Formats: sequence, C-alpha cells, structure tokens
Amino acid sequence: MTHQQLQTIDADTLLSTTLPPTRFIIDRLLPQGLHILAGATKIGKSWLALALCLCVVKGEALWSFAAQKCGVLYLCLEDSYQRIRCRLLDLTEDAPDTLYFSVMSAQLHNGLEQQIEQFLSEHPDTGLVVIDTLQRVRGSGDNGNPYANDYRDIGALKALADKHRIAILLIHHVRKLKSDDPMDMISGTNGISGATDTNFVLMKTSRSENTATLYCTGRDIVYRELRLDFDSETHLWNLLSNESPQTVQPDARLLSLLSGVLRQQPEISVPAATLLKIIDPDDVEGLTPNLLSRRIRKNVDTLGKNGIMVSFRKSNGERLICLRRADRDANITTANTVPIDPAKGANQ
Repeated sequence: MTHQQLQTIDADTLLSTTLPPTRFIIDRLLPQGLHILAGATKIGKSWLALALCLCVVKGEALWSFAAQKCGVLYLCLEDSYQRIRCRLLDLTEDAPDTLYFSVMSAQLHNGLEQQIEQFLSEHPDTGLVVIDTLQRVRGSGDNGNPYANDYRDIGALKALADKHRIAILLIHHVRKLKSDDPMDMISGTNGISGATDTNFVLMKTSRSENTATLYCTGRDIVYRELRLDFDSETHLWNLLSNESPQTVQPDARLLSLLSGVLRQQPEISVPAATLLKIIDPDDVEGLTPNLLSRRIRKNVDTLGKNGIMVSFRKSNGERLICLRRADRDANITTANTVPIDPAKGANQ
C-alpha cells in the first residue's frame, strides 16, 4: 500500500518564510477559519447572522468592527425564500447582488463540500459562508462515538475554510443545562467547540429581555463580552458595551523606531544587529539583536497595517530583516494592510 508523502518544513525555513497575515472578514472579531455562533432557539441568532452578512457585502462596520467587503453565501436551511425576503426587507431595501441565499443543500460528506467548492469557483470574491444551522447539514453518523462524529464533521468544514482562506460561520444551538462557562453551553461534545477557530455564544439572562451578551473567544481574537440590545423595530442587535479583559496593544515604540528608518530610506535589508545600531546607536532602548528580531516578528501584522512591510531572508549565511514602505509598491495589498505614511502611523 502506497502512502502519500508527509509534507514538512524545517524550522529554519519556517523562520525565514513570510506568511500571509490572517485575513479578517470582520476586524478583530471574525477571521478566516471555522466559527460557531450558538444560542437558544428563537433568541435572535439568525437576525444577527443576516445583519452581519449585510455588513460584509456592503463593507460597512458591524458595531465598532470594520468589515472587509466581499461576497457572502448564506445557507438558510430552516427558512424559505419568502421568509428570508421578509427579513431582508426589514433590514434593508438595498441588498447587493453579492449576497447569495440557498434554502437547500446536500449534507456533509455527501456533497455539501463539493457544492461550496463549486460556488467558490464561480464566485471567487466570496469571503464568508454562513450555514444556518449546523445540524441541518449533518448526517446520522456513528452513534457509538459522538465525539469522533463531531470532530469529523467540524474538521471537514475547517479544512474547507482553511483551503480557501474564507470564514465559515455555523449557526448552532446551546444545551438546556446551564453552566458557569458560556462555551460549555455549546451543544454537542468537545469535538465541536474544541475544533473550531472561534466560538460565539449569545445568551440572555431571561427570554423576555431584549438585552443579551455575546461571548467571543478564539485562537485569533482576544476574549471579549459584547453587551447587546435587540431593537424590535429595526430587528438589529445594537452594541451597548464592549468588555475585553485582554487587550493587545501595538508596539508603538517599535513602530516609531522603524518609521524613522524608513523616512531616511524607503527600503532596507540588514541583519538584526545592524538594524539595531541604526535605530538605537546610543543603546538607550535596552534591546539585543535577538529581542529586536522577535519583536518585529510578533508585530508583522501591526507594522503592515501601518505601512511597513516586513519579510525575512538569508544572504551569505546571515538572516536579514527586510523592511519596505508599503507605498513603494502599489501592487502590495493584503486583507489587513492600510497603506499610510509610516511617519504618521507612529504618531497615531
């Protein structure tokens, strides 16, 4: 029996390789990958998902989170086109033609993946796929091992999202039994909640209330709790507060130092030790070449957003840090890059 060769990359090559930054469909909230939005029945998950879809196709912010404009596929498998049309009219009279709906699909491992692949090939600008609900696309599976079933189903969708660098959002239910940890409320085994990239749980303290909390946790986002209020007239969830115990502060000092270098010359490729002598000739920053290199690597995305493009390469046995102002190459665009003057970025 012939096995496919294991694909590997050595550590030295990995350190020298410039990888694309994580693509965010909703900035700081919804990155590429597989995600779950779970909540009780009739709590308002579908209204939230539809509003999110409209923000994405219009390129409009969802609350305080900027959206990347792209196409969306919404599999609303518990609804009819008539119901979706009514909901759309409640939210907007100007829905772009880059938002597509389907009320029927195949199931996982029985054609669904191929259907989504076909749609993506026909609509390459698609960045978000919503499946409402997860249970509608699942088969019966092997009743003897529910964890394996959950992990297999979630794994298939995650592989699809990762392959195309899109976000797939699964609408799902929560358990009836309460828990102190909202993430433990997600229905199913840990094979579901543990295999996704991000989990969102929408919870009310009382079904009669209009307020709810959206608990957000994931591999590529900081944990936050969004306090929301549902407006029964507009059918929109409005943001009341955004509580994030974890805050990731950009390395403003590093940005300032590197911006100063690029004001003198728009492009530079030097070893870390040489770069350190340039940005800190009097040794007042307390940095070492290794520490400087690590700080730059950790802040590649932040630097890119502020117009400083970073890459790494080897030359004559030395590892070089390559910095370039984004405005030097008009063809350089990434999902998270906002080309601005680095000097201005350092002062913001």
